[in-house]
Amino acid sequence: MTSAWMRPWCAALGAEQISDTVELVGWVRRRRDLGGLVFVDLRDRSGLVQLVFEDDMAAEGEKLSGEDVIRVVGEVRARAEGQANTELRSGEIEVKVIELELLTESETPPFVVEDDVNASEELRLKHRYLDLRRPKMMANLVLRHRVVADARRYFDEMDFLEVETPILTRSTPEGARDFLVPSRIHKRSFYALPQSPQLFKQLLQVAGVGRYVQIARCFRDEDLRADRQPEFSQIDVEASFISEEDIYALVEGLFSRIFPIVGIEPPATYPRLAYAEAMERFGCDRPDTRFGLELIEIAPFCEGCGFTVLESAAAEGRVKGIVVPGGASLSRKQLDALSEFVKPYGVPGVLWFKRTPDGVASPAKKALGEEGVERFLAAAGAAEEDLLVVVGGREKVVFAALGALRLHLASEGRLIPEGRHDFLWVTDFPLLEWNDDEGRFFAMHHPFTSPRPEDLELLASDPGAVRARAYDVIMDGVELGGGSIRINNPTVQRQMFTALGIGAEEVQERFGFLLEAFRYGVPPHGGIALGLDRMIMLMSGRDSIRDVIAFPKTTSASCLMTEAPSGVDERQLEELGLKTR
Repeated sequence: MTSAWMRPWCAALGAEQISDTVELVGWVRRRRDLGGLVFVDLRDRSGLVQLVFEDDMAAEGEKLSGEDVIRVVGEVRARAEGQANTELRSGEIEVKVIELELLTESETPPFVVEDDVNASEELRLKHRYLDLRRPKMMANLVLRHRVVADARRYFDEMDFLEVETPILTRSTPEGARDFLVPSRIHKRSFYALPQSPQLFKQLLQVAGVGRYVQIARCFRDEDLRADRQPEFSQIDVEASFISEEDIYALVEGLFSRIFPIVGIEPPATYPRLAYAEAMERFGCDRPDTRFGLELIEIAPFCEGCGFTVLESAAAEGRVKGIVVPGGASLSRKQLDALSEFVKPYGVPGVLWFKRTPDGVASPAKKALGEEGVERFLAAAGAAEEDLLVVVGGREKVVFAALGALRLHLASEGRLIPEGRHDFLWVTDFPLLEWNDDEGRFFAMHHPFTSPRPEDLELLASDPGAVRARAYDVIMDGVELGGGSIRINNPTVQRQMFTALGIGAEEVQERFGFLLEAFRYGVPPHGGIALGLDRMIMLMSGRDSIRDVIAFPKTTSASCLMTEAPSGVDERQLEELGLKTR
């Protein structure tokens, strides 16, 4: 038997191997019987190769079924003229089998292992090991490996040290819920799984590591969606004696290294957009800039317009709109659907205006008159056959509703150019954000994010106006990562805790070990965490990070394959000093 390390992959065979005798192993993808001649497609992680069973071997080939695991020895030969399969990497050749060993016989799988499988996601997740055999799914794992390998090489060339940080640590809540692990030795005490290595990577800077990187596993007990999992991976980076410009150059260099793997060529440098401008123009802090439909300020035209709804919204909050080119053709039913779309964001609906060859139209036409409707359309720059949709209310609600509606309109109207990818930086985030339910400020990123020096004096008098030295990198409307320059001045750190309403006792309880370390010479430092799963999702053209994680959880944070989470033996609970109720 050939050494495993010398045996070729199925799809690696080509014309240069013709006349060679090879040994192959893999799974039977498909068998075709042609009367004394049997063709079998053999699959491994690299792809497919066609096997031919003829003469005395035909009867052996007829015994094979889909997903059987086999070993064959055979001669590589060119396919008959006109029979080459250009869709296969090994499509020029076939292997005439001279020896067959059935290693494992497979039962009929619960679904056909093909890319265009007609099976529910629940069934495929339950049998994930079969789902991963599909070429497209295996390609995602291969891509993930290549990206991680290239990233490691890049950071090694940039003199970063890869350092592992603890998985069992203490709970220092950063917004999302912690996953807690009870301690058997220390009764009534708990470890927490890290939401990120934030504190440890800062301690590594105090230790003098200087340039740290880690492909880090992170855990957050939060509600899930397509691009979120309870456990995920990030490329975690921290460095000393740097500025924002250093981080921008570092990440842009990394992306220029890894995105070309899938044929995406990022620009040499990325545009930069301040948070406030991103919200005003796009309604969100991770804008998709591949299409227009930017938000337009409508409030100045509402005062004294005669339509109470608009006048009240302008006086008490914000009024903004979107011009939809050609949108005047939307039916009343479609326009009503737009109102239903925005209601979950906290607004009663949209007010629309449109201009057609027959004149202008709007539900507000009776109150505004034809000239009033025309005035709004003209102010928004709407041309004939365009539609203006308007939303009013509290600023946060207006931005959320129109930001989501903008993406919805672009998707429905197919306005996103195929093959285009936009990268940008969003900067100058607010340091703090007010929480109405709690009645206090929270850190928009985390309590160790540095304020901009010119805003520092506002930290006591007007905390909401302070801008952070924070930044996010965005691709096609998806946040790929975020980070900041950290606070390294103990006085500023105390001011930050005061603004957050965290008392000295709580500070010592939650962060005492970090502040102790900061007493002994902490360098200026900063970093970024890049979402590896999201990056692979975009690079592979998938819509969910579940497709690029080998064994993901469902949106209910459960594993259908292993049936986790599950109950545990009462004896284990007793050892931990726990009882369930």
